[in-house]
Amino acid sequence: MTYARTEPTDQEPDIRARPPLVREFLLVAGLFLAYKFGRRAANGHVEEAFRNAGHVWDLERGLHLPGEGVVQGVLLHSRTLIHAANTYYATVHFPATVLFLVWLYWRRPLHYLWSRRVLAVLTGSALALHLLLPLAPPRMLPAAALVDTGQVYGPTVYGATPATDTMANQFAAMPSLHVGWAVMVAVGLIVATRSRWRWLWLLHPAVTLLVVVGTANHYWLDAIVVVALLAVALAALRLPLAARDVPAHLPWTAGAGVVRGEGARVPAYAVPGEGATVRSYAPAPAPGAGAGTEPYVVGDAHPARTPAGSGAGR
Repeated sequence: MTYARTEPTDQEPDIRARPPLVREFLLVAGLFLAYKFGRRAANGHVEEAFRNAGHVWDLERGLHLPGEGVVQGVLLHSRTLIHAANTYYATVHFPATVLFLVWLYWRRPLHYLWSRRVLAVLTGSALALHLLLPLAPPRMLPAAALVDTGQVYGPTVYGATPATDTMANQFAAMPSLHVGWAVMVAVGLIVATRSRWRWLWLLHPAVTLLVVVGTANHYWLDAIVVVALLAVALAALRLPLAARDVPAHLPWTAGAGVVRGEGARVPAYAVPGEGATVRSYAPAPAPGAGAGTEPYVVGDAHPARTPAGSGAGR
């Protein structure tokens, strides 16, 4: 008996694998609120945050990473472009992740459970780093000489006075969950879908990376660290076997065919100085088959073919 692996199908999801909606809503909302309050608990370490920012900046230069100003310089050539980047930063991050989880919950329940666990571990790890390593973003670091594009051009999600911002902890730049969640959204959708265009989901984390760096909200290292954390989470939390490619039984008998498996005041720091898989193989020929037996091709790209001289199709 021979087995072939096929990609996820577009059949109706297994409802039995879908957890109760109210429970999941309360769980995800609770995790998000715990993260938000945990981030706020890391507030108030202003001097340490700026000291760490200097260390990160020096480390990036020592590693010969490109300056964040290279990306920002491109964005600043166009007021429309920089406004679009600020809008993307402010509005895409959270809604995109929510829509990702909602779609998986409805269409790929097992993938949803896996993705939710990975995101929870990643977010918890990020919160621990926020607490252990307060970090001022590059838009606040004098040595970086970057513009706080959100405050100058808008829109922004942050208050004009970071030390007293009641809405967010602006000294939690390490690591960048904007990038981490975007990468997980792309990975989750690539794994859970079968379209040949699914790799285009990688554009989401790519654009997110350019946006968070170009708006001076994150360093390159913030993105590198969060991708490393995500890699560890993915290695520790493997996709359940039931959610992976489904093995299809391919009976091999003489004459048998192939069966396929299914406006605010600008603060002083804002401006520098200013205020489908295909697998081919040839199984052992049936007794009496000639040497010119044609191999089977299994997958979505080509129809299955039977060996010359077999009884199939008669």
